[in-house]
Amino acid sequence: MMRAHMPITALALASLTGLAACAEPKASDSAGFSPVYKGVETRLLDGDLVNFRVAMAGARSAQDVTRYARCAASQYTLIRGYGFARHVRTNVVEEGGIWTGDAVYTISAALPGGIKTLDAEIIAADCAENDIPMV
Repeated sequence: MMRAHMPITALALASLTGLAACAEPKASDSAGFSPVYKGVETRLLDGDLVNFRVAMAGARSAQDVTRYARCAASQYTLIRGYGFARHVRTNVVEEGGIWTGDAVYTISAALPGGIKTLDAEIIAADCAENDIPMV
């Protein structure tokens, strides 16, 4: 059985295109996107379990609210002297143009198990680059 071979340049281009599709959009990428970040409430629930409540107007979708909460979690993790967080859950509600998010993360010094982990320094840098406020 013969297999067709794709030239390496086309293969590389296809791979890069796939990776670009996974990247989160920057605020400047969306014409007319002008979010109003209305603040973050942080509550330590138990030891390393932290609740973040965020509110914003002008969100395009629940993804914008989730990203705002992730930024808050990243900065809080760094403030507490840790380097990593693991996402437990986020609930997002929109009412009257105000989007609210209720997120829970665990924070830790070492990379926690699970698939929804984040490196706080990398996420915080991305948030700063995209003008998303943090704790």
